[in-house]
Amino acid sequence: MYEQFFGLKEDPFRMTPDPKYLYLSKRHLEALSSIHYGIERRKGFIEITGEVGAGKTTLCRSFLSQLKPNIKCALIFNPFLSEMQILRTIIDDFGIKGKLRTKKDYFDAINCFLLEQNAQGNNVVVIIDEAQNLAPKVLEQIRLLSNLETETEKLLQIIFFGQPELRELLRQPSLVQLRQRISIRYHLTALNQEEMIEYVHHRLIVAGAQEGTIVFTPKAFSVMFEYTKGIPRLVNILSDKVLMVAYVNETRQITYQLAEEAVYELEGIRPPEHQHVENLIKITV
Repeated sequence: MYEQFFGLKEDPFRMTPDPKYLYLSKRHLEALSSIHYGIERRKGFIEITGEVGAGKTTLCRSFLSQLKPNIKCALIFNPFLSEMQILRTIIDDFGIKGKLRTKKDYFDAINCFLLEQNAQGNNVVVIIDEAQNLAPKVLEQIRLLSNLETETEKLLQIIFFGQPELRELLRQPSLVQLRQRISIRYHLTALNQEEMIEYVHHRLIVAGAQEGTIVFTPKAFSVMFEYTKGIPRLVNILSDKVLMVAYVNETRQITYQLAEEAVYELEGIRPPEHQHVENLIKITV
């Protein structure tokens, strides 16, 4: 609705993970480097955690976009699987064929595939998203897959992407063997205020904004950071609402008053004139 008013070619704060809008903060880059290091050195298990909306999916897609030809990857986006279902999903993703009925059949087929890929100089990776939702029995099944190795290196690298609850899950006594095998861990934190400002500007420019045509005052950004705490998903939601409020007010300058109004509209609350957004945040966020 507001794109034409601001001279934008498209919605800059859409929620879909469009690669051209990719913005990697210092923390995202550190996490990405940790993943690449773990894969190249065949470390086995890698654990990446972060709060909801912190950019784990963005990080995952960034990694996938940088895959070298010798890395073969399977993606598991649905963690609500049984032990047999997760083996079936891995086999299907890698295109492994054969008459597979028992769990031993699955393991034998995966082992043959890994040995073939290793002989060709390839590295095999399984990525599991929302890993905090995996059942303990399935996690133990995944640990057993990591036993498929040669005398000198791991044949299978496994990356867990999950919310902080994943760390708690892996502390269960029944999963101690798996936890001990995770050699690389990284917790993805939110953007700081400077990074949040860069993030907003980056997305506006990618969407076609001309320099200086949309102006956010420092106080407006302070309101936005106070509300979102630098979580990219919340930054997208609030930024979209801020532009809508500015459009309705027919202005291209985003003041703290407009930012506060956007917060109130998101929360569905119209506070007294003297109440400021920080008071609302203490109550609702």
